[in-house]
Amino acid sequence: MERSQNQTILSSEEISRYARHISLSEIGMEGQQKLKASSIGCIGTGGLGSPLLIYLAAAGVGRIGIVDFDLVECSNLQRQIIHTTDSIGKLKTSSAKDHILKINPSCQVDLFNQKITSSNALEILKNYDVICDCSDNFPTRYLINDACLILKKPNIYGSIARFEGQVSVFNLKEDSPNYRDLIPTPPPRELIPSCSEAGVMGILPGIIGTIQATEAIKIITNIGCPLNGRLLIFNALKMSFKELTLRANLENKNIKKLIDYESFCSKIKVKNEVKIDIKSISVKKLKLLLSQSSKKVLLIDVRNQIEHDQCSISGARLIPLSTIESGEAINRIKTFAAHKDLYIFCKSGKRSLAAIKHLKRFGISGINIEGGIDAWNKEKII
Repeated sequence: MERSQNQTILSSEEISRYARHISLSEIGMEGQQKLKASSIGCIGTGGLGSPLLIYLAAAGVGRIGIVDFDLVECSNLQRQIIHTTDSIGKLKTSSAKDHILKINPSCQVDLFNQKITSSNALEILKNYDVICDCSDNFPTRYLINDACLILKKPNIYGSIARFEGQVSVFNLKEDSPNYRDLIPTPPPRELIPSCSEAGVMGILPGIIGTIQATEAIKIITNIGCPLNGRLLIFNALKMSFKELTLRANLENKNIKKLIDYESFCSKIKVKNEVKIDIKSISVKKLKLLLSQSSKKVLLIDVRNQIEHDQCSISGARLIPLSTIESGEAINRIKTFAAHKDLYIFCKSGKRSLAAIKHLKRFGISGINIEGGIDAWNKEKII
């Protein structure tokens, strides 16, 4: 949505506020007016969205739309710097708006306190010049990508995992690549650990989100060379950047309508995987079992030491998944499991499933505890 010329003229206060921008010949007064006239839609106010929103507001972007439906939790504060301890329990969108307006009171902030879906994405995103994908899951990334293709909007993509992050600019021009050129098909869900399971270095999303903000400012002011057709990969442990070239596939541009992306991403299975019949048990049934015959039950926790120390199931042995995959723990498990029924859990059920599949190769049968320790705690089982 364009603003009138009078709305984009900088006041004396704004000229003072953005003086360091205006003094850059590449941006100048004209570029700063473009920023004031611009609108940016941001999906996600977590690790990536936090620095991006802060810097876009500080840069003088006139209108920002924020899409999120989550609440601020204590565990967010290690990396989601737009939120504070006082924000815990609040909507992330409201918390983010409060912070933005403290930085730049003249910024218009639109809040969409809802999950972005195939039914609302086009309506939400159509009024913004540039879209920033700060989401954390594959269904949402494909949804944002396809919506941007249909609406012909630039899509600034960022993602993080553990110590590594990626950034690219999709759909900037007619011949630009898009997210489907980077990842044509979603990976199997059972191979994708969540942020809480895999962990993430707190400062990493700050670096990646700030790069996304940089690209947004460059695109709006039409300066520099955006990451169009290029994927920038940052490794925090090595403190290194590398760049890959992305090629556009015309077939991946042929998107006419939005689909059910949850279903689209859940259909993908591990290639060439031998089908294994895996038994599972609910936490309610496990509790009943433990109350009746705990001597025949061997509980194994395949999370890491820190997770185990925070909370676990009484009597469980800690054997991290990494030691099972490396083979280090196989003989130990065989010894422990002699004449006992083996039950395996993790945080949510993904790592325990992987552990059971791996143990099956060594002739060890295990039963997966559905939902892991999350389900155990949710049921308030002690």
